[in-house]
Amino acid sequence: MTRSRRELLAKFNCNPPAAEAAIQRIQAALHFSLPADYVDFLRRANGGEGFIGNAYVILYPAEELTEANEGYGFAKYAPGLFLFGSDGGGEGFAFDMRSKAGPVVSVPFIGMELAVARPVDSDFSAFLEELFDS
Repeated sequence: MTRSRRELLAKFNCNPPAAEAAIQRIQAALHFSLPADYVDFLRRANGGEGFIGNAYVILYPAEELTEANEGYGFAKYAPGLFLFGSDGGGEGFAFDMRSKAGPVVSVPFIGMELAVARPVDSDFSAFLEELFDS
């Protein structure tokens, strides 16, 4: 069942929209393009924190994406994955940029490596739906 973004994010505390300049800076710094539905999300809400359905989620603001990826060592321990959020505990949510589609995966912060990345959904929009339904 496809739900509106408003319904999916009803209990999620969205930040104000990202500045277009911040989105352009992050896109320019990367060697790949962020998924279009995620960029659309940033234009409406620059990350945030709270519940999507019964799942607690932190989605990082555009200005913190590079720092979060560097801080957790994604390039070293999980090359090809790009961190964009977490469950507020031990799991990070990332785009698998080894695939042009950029599916969403879950990866533990401790013991992080590509071999333990678990597919979550095919894209960011489906990821939000999956969280809502979990």
